[in-house]
Amino acid sequence: MAGLAVLAGLALPAVSSSPAWADSSPDAYVANGSSSSVSVIDTVRNKVTATIHVGSGPQGVASTPNGRRVYVTNRNSDTVSVIDTARNKVVATIPVGGMPLGVAITPNGRRVYVANVSSDTVSVIDTRTNTVVATVPVGSGPQDVAITPDGLRAYVTNLDSNDVSVIDTTTNTVVATVPVGSGAWEVAITPNGRRAYVATGSSNNVQVIDTTTNTVVDTVPVGAFPDALAITPGNGRHHKPEKPKKPCHYAPQPASPCRASPGE
Repeated sequence: MAGLAVLAGLALPAVSSSPAWADSSPDAYVANGSSSSVSVIDTVRNKVTATIHVGSGPQGVASTPNGRRVYVTNRNSDTVSVIDTARNKVVATIPVGGMPLGVAITPNGRRVYVANVSSDTVSVIDTRTNTVVATVPVGSGPQDVAITPDGLRAYVTNLDSNDVSVIDTTTNTVVATVPVGSGAWEVAITPNGRRAYVATGSSNNVQVIDTTTNTVVDTVPVGAFPDALAITPGNGRHHKPEKPKKPCHYAPQPASPCRASPGE
């Protein structure tokens, strides 16, 4: 799926085909938290080709699936900057909740979900108008947000209430709250959408959520204070496939020869 890679304030627009507007290789957009800017890196030359002024304290970065827009959360100015990637200019600044951090975009590119830490809400932005169309109350201290591949659910980590809010993106309401370990930081969803992995920093583990039942089905101990994670498109490992079992073939038993009865 064409989409985005977001790691610690970096977004890389991914384009699966080559539309007319995308003649060059993808660029990487990097949020510079202390300089209120976004650096654009040419991924072929690995050189900075542009520096874009955004709001104060840029944190989260996400690209629309078609790569035409990049959305940047500005934690100190309570806004989201919208960058036109063709011109590398800010074309809109959207007021959201207090201290926006995590940001994710639906697979169809129509909605942007922004986690607002200090207001305990998620702002929903319409990408056609670049306006907030819904504000969803969630748990305490929302940090990160991830959206399922089908676009129907958004998972939001709440650092202070130690849980994950599950938002129905069709109604923009919370349909489940999943208790997790202490210090829920980041969340990532598997490509098939069946599992959500949550880094719980204060618990030193990763909680695994079944997205069908919205319950924790496993807890994985890791190193000290995990606060970020990412999932590869595949399982990242090579397993020796099991040899298929040979089917059992039953040969038909020959019929017993007829024996003449005595006297015949």
